[in-house]
Amino acid sequence: MNLSSTIKSIQDIMRKDDGVDGDAQRLGQLTWMLFLKVFDQREEEWEDDNAAYRSPLPERFRWRNWAAYKADADGKKKPQIAGSELIGFVNNELFPALKDQIDASQSPQHKVIKQVFEDANNYMKSGPQMLAVIEKLEDAINFHDFKTRASLGDVYEQMLNDLRGAGNAGEFYTPRAITAFMADRVNPRLDKREKVMDPACGTGGFLTAAIDHFRNQLTTRSSAEDKRAIEALIHGIEKKQLPHLLCTTNMLLHGIDVPSQIEHRNTLGIGWNEWSANDKVDCIITNPPFGGYEDDGVGSDYPADLRTRETADMFMALIIKKLLKENGRAAVVLPDGFLFGDGIKGTLKKLLLRDCKLHTIIRLPKGVFAPYTTIKTNLLFFTRGATTDDGTEHFHTDTIWFYEHPYPTGYKSYSKTKPIRLEEFKPEQEWWGDEANDFAGRVETEFAWKVDFKTRREQAEAAAQPHWQRAEDLNNQAAALEGEAGDLRKSLVGTTDAAYREKIDAQIAELRARAEPLRLQARDAQAAGDRIYWPIFNLDIKNPNAPEEETHDPDVLLEKYKKLLGEIEETENQLKSELAAALAHHFGPEAEA
Repeated sequence: MNLSSTIKSIQDIMRKDDGVDGDAQRLGQLTWMLFLKVFDQREEEWEDDNAAYRSPLPERFRWRNWAAYKADADGKKKPQIAGSELIGFVNNELFPALKDQIDASQSPQHKVIKQVFEDANNYMKSGPQMLAVIEKLEDAINFHDFKTRASLGDVYEQMLNDLRGAGNAGEFYTPRAITAFMADRVNPRLDKREKVMDPACGTGGFLTAAIDHFRNQLTTRSSAEDKRAIEALIHGIEKKQLPHLLCTTNMLLHGIDVPSQIEHRNTLGIGWNEWSANDKVDCIITNPPFGGYEDDGVGSDYPADLRTRETADMFMALIIKKLLKENGRAAVVLPDGFLFGDGIKGTLKKLLLRDCKLHTIIRLPKGVFAPYTTIKTNLLFFTRGATTDDGTEHFHTDTIWFYEHPYPTGYKSYSKTKPIRLEEFKPEQEWWGDEANDFAGRVETEFAWKVDFKTRREQAEAAAQPHWQRAEDLNNQAAALEGEAGDLRKSLVGTTDAAYREKIDAQIAELRARAEPLRLQARDAQAAGDRIYWPIFNLDIKNPNAPEEETHDPDVLLEKYKKLLGEIEETENQLKSELAAALAHHFGPEAEA
């Protein structure tokens, strides 16, 4: 029986157990059992390499000493604990010991065990059913076999695919083709000891891709230190217990002996000012959960202009400002909504284009993340720019390249049985070029095009500046009038002359009456400038080299018609505002003076 069939048969056994309710609990139950078996088999390897090795687990709670089937005198394998006693042992002895008696301060391995079991639960109520699960794990899964280790990632994907609810909060598990391509393009270097981080690491797909990328750099001349260094260069943080447990197990299977750098905590719950320069890394590769929202209070200490509860936006703010070193490289999966969104998303995109060099956006087609979502997604590749402190606003992004990833021939979408494949990215890899020469070798094709962001920005700033300057002048005039009113108000302190007070109050009212329309005109002028400037941060730019698809679908045509009406209305409103601002300039209080 292959590994995938074994897992399916284990899930079928669990369905018969009254204590396990639903796919989420089946997955949680299977995962902690898998972890203990994997850990035990890895310990056998460590013991062979080091006779002085001591397990962080109490001896009687190691898998080999309670779960593993042992041969009797006749050579027949039997369980060590009877089915009638097994649930009592697990609930009353095993879990209390692993939850409460492991001292995380003793070693990194102790910390791993503590984190893995602090939120784990045993849901099974039937001892015989649990023995049946253990027997399946014992008979069918040998993690000393590298093929078994390599295929476990596919099994995880199968289990997570069954858990359809996993995508409800934007937690879309990234296809291996995407993780491998992003790791390849970010290209973390082992010889430079570049640290890689995924601040929303889930089950560890990006981290395992980074590990594989590091190992592909090893040669016959590589030292033992080079091989050991990989473990220290991997860092992941995961909020939820089950993905964290899956990730930790995944790291063990990928040869990370002490996955203590896989932290079980909420990245977004860490205070903005708690992040330090020591937390910055060379490379970030991540698919932050999008569409979800954090609880009230999380992120409340973010800078005011970056304050939001939307998870992907919060991660982007952290990546740009707190997690990525100068000249550090990042690849992030984001939905179309981030590209065209305004408000906080517009502010984030300005921050991204200013502080980083956003050099490439790979536009993925629909279905890449099926069955979790049909939302179209993008891969953003950027490099953190060096800090400039000359008092001016300096943008590191001048040119943005787009590449529209096409479906393979004959495909109309991706699916569970027809997922995206790594070989599909070969054209992008061949086209990519070198950031060292600013991608001078790139050319526009039917799939690739570039946007001269620098020119767009400079033209927009030049067009918006007169409006902004007028807004500043009007606000200064209003402030001067309000200052006069304030001085007059101070002059009334201690005055009891009713006639004098009445006279001054009238002057104050007149000054404020003159200031109020100036403020309104300033607001309109500011808005007119903003309408010219902020659209440059709409990165939802369609492929100009692709032929226009002709469609007779009434729903598509109706959507295009609605969009066109919206654009017409927006243009009319912009013209009205600019006309009002121009007329106000001629007929405002300063013109009357």
